[in-house]
Amino acid sequence: MNVGMEEYENNNNSDISQKPKKHKGKHDKPKPWDDDPNIDRWTIEKFDPSWNESGMLEVSSFSTLFPQYREKYLQEVWPTVKSALKEYGVSCELNLVEGSMTVSTTRKTRDPYIIIKARELIRLLSRSVPVHQAIKILDDEVQCDIIKIGNLVRSKERFVKRRQHLVGPNSSTLKALEILTGCYILVQGNTVAAMGSFKGLKQVRRIVEDCIQNKMHPVYHIKVLMMKKELEKDPALANENWDRFLPKFKKKNVQQKKVKTKEKKPYTPFPPPQQPSKIDEQLESGEYFMSQKKKSAKTWQEKQDKQAQKTAENKRKREAAFIPPEEPRKQDTKSEDDNKDVAAMAMSLKKKAKDFGKKKLSENINAEAYIATAGEPSKKKSKRRET
Repeated sequence: MNVGMEEYENNNNSDISQKPKKHKGKHDKPKPWDDDPNIDRWTIEKFDPSWNESGMLEVSSFSTLFPQYREKYLQEVWPTVKSALKEYGVSCELNLVEGSMTVSTTRKTRDPYIIIKARELIRLLSRSVPVHQAIKILDDEVQCDIIKIGNLVRSKERFVKRRQHLVGPNSSTLKALEILTGCYILVQGNTVAAMGSFKGLKQVRRIVEDCIQNKMHPVYHIKVLMMKKELEKDPALANENWDRFLPKFKKKNVQQKKVKTKEKKPYTPFPPPQQPSKIDEQLESGEYFMSQKKKSAKTWQEKQDKQAQKTAENKRKREAAFIPPEEPRKQDTKSEDDNKDVAAMAMSLKKKAKDFGKKKLSENINAEAYIATAGEPSKKKSKRRET
């Protein structure tokens, strides 16, 4: 009996091991196109109306408000918008009384997602995007994102300054971001409208939020994007981490001016002495007991004295312009030297006259010849100096 039971259990175990394992999902089975290298699973196929021949079962509609300054422009371009939506079987309406735009599906609508695209179109038109650019949103490959930046900063002055950082001088920063991300970007009021691929829109949102929150300047983001563009060209780095190549920017705290704090006076429980009032001052000077006539005379006299002082001061300022400035006196050094030379010459002449008088007494000497020879240096002395 026991032997029979053991044989039965062994047979059951062998049957269980031979059964194939079940998959978790009902339809989780290998398919022939899973390993096909020619199929690109990331491509977005263009909608074919044959996929939905019966059309929409219910009417879907969206409406959005637009500012008053856009009314004139929307009236001019509305026929263009209407013709663009008519190709997809979507009707649109412009209500100038309420200031709104409405889009809705019709019986001719085949693409169920086109109503979402039409909603994005009227949203972009209300955010001041030109009509030729806004119509591109109807393509399947183009997406849009409207980033709200008004509530990211409290101070109005800081918000305007940081928004200008995003635009840059002559919109140079904005153009660089458009080229690198491949998106159309429009900064308008408290929002930033962007159009492009999903990858580009993700980059634009990050750059805009970092700029408005003062986390990183857009110029640094542009440097990083330019380096990524260069790294994409190298196929050897396709499967590697690029962090070691990208620059790392550290936020530097700018030194702010220190606020001067007033020194706290030592605490005293007694209040400060009461200052004298105007009546107390009048009582002290005796003006309080004067008549009204004397008071008015005194005030008039004080006024006249102040006026006289002011006129005298103004007159002195006017006359000061006509007073010539004092010229600096230069010391005549040449005249002093000349005087010294003349005095020395006179002394030498007097000495020569005395010598001549003494010699004349001893022998008769010609005065003119003696003075002439006295002026010339002696030949013996000159020869000695030369040697």
